[in-house]
Amino acid sequence: MSESVYKIIELVGTSSKSWEDAVQNVVEKASTSLRDLRIAEVQKLDAKIENGKIVAYRARVTVSFKYQPKD
Repeated sequence: MSESVYKIIELVGTSSKSWEDAVQNVVEKASTSLRDLRIAEVQKLDAKIENGKIVAYRARVTVSFKYQPKD
């Protein structure tokens, strides 16, 4: 079995609908430029409030992907 190394980065996703959508937005966007995504871990959830109403849900997410150094 070969050993692997993974890199972890932190991203923030937003949604006007829900925290779940905010997390999904992070994963979808990250997958367009990062290869071999493995894990998404929600670190923090918060919401933007205007005039007493939630207008945006935000999710701080760490994602890990397999590290592949340039040869």
